[in-house]
Amino acid sequence: MTNENLEMLSLEREKAIVKTSVIGIVTNIFLAGFKATIGFMANSIAVILDAVNNLSDALSSVVTIIGAKLGSKQPNKKHPLGYGRIEYLSSMIVAAIVLYAGITSAVESVKKIISPETADYSVISLIIISVAIVVKLILGQYVKRQGEKFNSGALVASGSDALFDAILSASVLASAFVYLAWNISLEAYVGVLISIIIVKAGIEMMVETVNDILGKRSDKEETDHIKSLICEEPEVRGAYDLILFNYGPNKNYASVHVEVPDTMSADAIDKLTRRIETKVFKEAGVILTGVGVYSFNTSDDKAAKMRETAFQTIMAHDWALQFHGFYVDEEKKTIRFDVVVSFDISRAEAMEMITKEVQELFPEYTFQIILDIDA
Repeated sequence: MTNENLEMLSLEREKAIVKTSVIGIVTNIFLAGFKATIGFMANSIAVILDAVNNLSDALSSVVTIIGAKLGSKQPNKKHPLGYGRIEYLSSMIVAAIVLYAGITSAVESVKKIISPETADYSVISLIIISVAIVVKLILGQYVKRQGEKFNSGALVASGSDALFDAILSASVLASAFVYLAWNISLEAYVGVLISIIIVKAGIEMMVETVNDILGKRSDKEETDHIKSLICEEPEVRGAYDLILFNYGPNKNYASVHVEVPDTMSADAIDKLTRRIETKVFKEAGVILTGVGVYSFNTSDDKAAKMRETAFQTIMAHDWALQFHGFYVDEEKKTIRFDVVVSFDISRAEAMEMITKEVQELFPEYTFQIILDIDA
């Protein structure tokens, strides 16, 4: 995969998001118009709120388009890693719109509970609501599929929201049949239910977007795949400390450490790291911004035994997740290694325990110990 191919994929992705969002805007505006007309004619607060929800969906699609357009801008001197994270900001705006719609709907529904008004349904209104349900189901499935295909969280959320809207509209239709059959008005109460569900969806969208902005744990399947690609190189004994940095959908950078023989020359290491960077970019679409190196003792049986002893001692702790980068320098009497520590123990406490244990094992050596985070 070359930079040109990535740019083409980015352009294709942007066009798909815009096209899908435009379809969503047009469909939601038509649905909002129909539902609002029916709602006012039938004096139905639930139908009117459903129409408002359609308008909020249309506005969300507009924000999604703006986010996709801005997020696809090419990197420049001011923003050398691009503008991809703008899409997360647009997702946050969409979440805020959904929350506002839900809260507004709740207020209006409570007013109707306090001051109830009689609904008046016609056959044509029931038919149009039924058609709207079908349209929302089709639209929701289409938008969600496109979102999953092009890795757009905003589209996936919009598609899921549309499918949910179909269920909510079905509840409005059901309440209409209840009223026509038994003269029991559930309009305002259905409106409250719709409001609660909308607010819940908005909060979940907001939390997910905040997690994307703050940075969250990388997908294990993806990190395992990248490490396996690296370890395919015959000189690499292990790949460690892989950290992924996300700068927007499909814009991932990473750094990693590889363990190689201490006999390798700088030239050989340079060739190796370049092969690794090319392979990971081509097969995983991730740009390695840095490849650090650990060396391991190749001609010292004593060092191998020392490593095994240290490994058994340190990994006996539940909070010690990984042990790597062990190297013994007999000339300087130093030992260096890294330990991945869980969040169940403070780093200061872990460092104190590890230092004490290895000092007791190898009292004639000094140590360089690095504690890595469980990322």
